[in-house]
Order: sequence, then C-alpha cells, then structure tokens
Amino acid sequence: MAIKPGLGRKTSNKNPPILSHEFVIQNHADIISCVAMVFVVGLMNESTAAFASAFISLHHNVSGEDPSREQPYGKAYTYIAGIKDYCAIFFYTLTCIIMHAIIQEFVLDKISKKLHLSKFKLARFNESGQLVAFYLLSFVWGAHVVLKEGYLGQVAQLWEGFPDHPMSFLHKFYFIVQLAYYLHMLPELYFQKIKTKEEQQPKIIHSISGFTLIVLAYTLSFQRLALVLLTLHYFSELLSHVFQLIGVFDREERLAKLRVVNNGVFFLIRFATSVIGVLTLHYGIGGFRSLLALGGLIALQGYLVFSFITEQLRAKREAKKEAKREAKLALQTKKPSKAPKDKVKRKKESDLPEADQSSPSPVKQKLK
Repeated sequence: MAIKPGLGRKTSNKNPPILSHEFVIQNHADIISCVAMVFVVGLMNESTAAFASAFISLHHNVSGEDPSREQPYGKAYTYIAGIKDYCAIFFYTLTCIIMHAIIQEFVLDKISKKLHLSKFKLARFNESGQLVAFYLLSFVWGAHVVLKEGYLGQVAQLWEGFPDHPMSFLHKFYFIVQLAYYLHMLPELYFQKIKTKEEQQPKIIHSISGFTLIVLAYTLSFQRLALVLLTLHYFSELLSHVFQLIGVFDREERLAKLRVVNNGVFFLIRFATSVIGVLTLHYGIGGFRSLLALGGLIALQGYLVFSFITEQLRAKREAKKEAKREAKLALQTKKPSKAPKDKVKRKKESDLPEADQSSPSPVKQKLK
C-alpha cells in the first residue's frame, strides 16, 4: 500500500522505507497528529480522563465556581503557575508542529510555487511567513488580554499585590502557547532538514533564549509585566518580518521609507520597554529579585539594539558591494560595443576602390 503525502512535506515519486528518517520527515505531521489524538480520545474514557486532562486542560486554579442555580453564570477561574503546566506545554508543542505544517503546505508552499523564487528568497519567505503568523496571533491575543484586564488604563496593576498575581484563562493559556511555540522550534530543525551550522545556530539561540526568558517570567510571578512587554515586542517583530516579506517581492529602493518606519518603531518599542520595566521593577515592586530582573531586561534591550545596529551596518556594506559589482558589470557590457563599429568601418573601406582605401603605414609593412 503506497503512502500518500501528508502535511508539511513535498511529494516524492519514491516511497521511503517505514521508520526511516525520510519517512518520519515526510509524514511527521500525520504521526504527531495521531499522538495528539491519543490524548483527545483519552478524555472520553473515565479511567484515562484524569491523565489526559493534565495535558489538555489548564490546572492550578485558585478561584472560580461552576454555574449553579444561585449563580447561573458562575465565577471566572483564575490560575497560577504550577508543575502540571509542563504537561500542557508538551501537548501544545505537538499542536504547534501540526499548525506549522498546515501553514507551510496550504499557504506558503502554494504561494511560493506561483512566484518561482530563488533558493535564498524562498528560505526567507518561508521563515518570515511562519513568524508573521505567530507574531500576528501573539500580538492580537496579548493586546486583547491587556485591554480586557485593564493593564493599559491602570498601569499600577502591573505591580500592585505582587507576587499574588493570579491569571485569567486567556492570560495563562497565552503563556502556555508561547512556551510551546518556542519549544517546537527545536524539532522543526530536523523536520525542515536544516543541517548547516550557520542556519541552525540562530534558530537554536532564538528558541532557547525565548523559552528561557518566558519561563522565568512565568514562574517568578512577573506574568503581567511579561504580557505587556511581549505584546510590544511582537508588534515590532511583526512589522520587521512584514517588511522582509515585502522585500522578497519588491525592489530595495522602494523599501527605504518602510525601513525608516521599521527603525523608528524598533527604537520606540525598546524605549517603552525600558521605561515600563523601570517603573514596574524598580519603583513598583523593588527588592533584590526585581532588581535582578530589571538588570536582565535592560541588558536584553541593549543586546537587541546592538544586534539591530550591527545588522543595519552589515546590510549597508553588502548594498555598497552589490552596487560596485553592478557598476563593474555595466562597464564590461559597454566595452565590447566598440568592436562592431570597427567592423563596420572596415567593411565600408573595403567597398571603396583600392586608391581610396587607407594604405597601411610603412612601418607596418616592414614589420610584415
């Protein structure tokens, strides 16, 4: 029985051996979907429902009531961080891998086939396309929670009552999905066949650093501050990767104005992040733990600014080198154009009588 191609892979004329590396890569979305369905089916059986719910549902609630006759609408549940959250992170990591494959096959691959992009532009298109989907979802989700909880109108809620900061369902689920997404980047290196060190290193650093920073903020009760700062950060990253996608289709000259907007938003977000961090961690909360967190936050903003400036300078150097190469190519194409003119001149002279043709100089005759 032939194996049909599934999600997140290219079709192949040959069916790879079962359980081989190529088989797992081509069918990884279907395999992981089956694993995820095991947990979903486990909820339907009373004997396994408790075990399966640890991976799918959210736990460690501290308040809230189910609807009853006295309270038809019940009370909203609030949650804190706990050890069972890592079971949920595992399950939603599987979900992120499946969603990654769906976006790749049904959106990005169909668009890239019509565009006929080069290998470099195709890699940039796939990477930015995936990140735009994640950053857009994270920004809209985070902005919704910020507005719903009232953190924008009452900034003092970011530090009042610390560390007793219970989270709403959407607030906690937001962090579970964030941690799951950064964790899913590591197996994606295998599924995407990324083997070179130059391509693996930035993705591994992005995954581990993002997961570590978010899990520290989540477990140390800085969830409210982390939610606001992540929402701001994702807005900046969303614009950056949208402009990268535009750069795949458009010329560099037309991106000059867009880059100015992107640069302005980047520095504005870095400034706003530092101000909110100082207000919350230094003036609002205080203490040794918050000062350590503030030092790490400021160091991170400095690193991001340094990396951004370095990348801009590198891009300018590459643009100058490319301009010089184009200028040299233009000169080389102009030089051969003189040869046809000489041929036409000689042809015209050959049509004249021998007396009217230009005779060679005596020096040239002696040399002959």
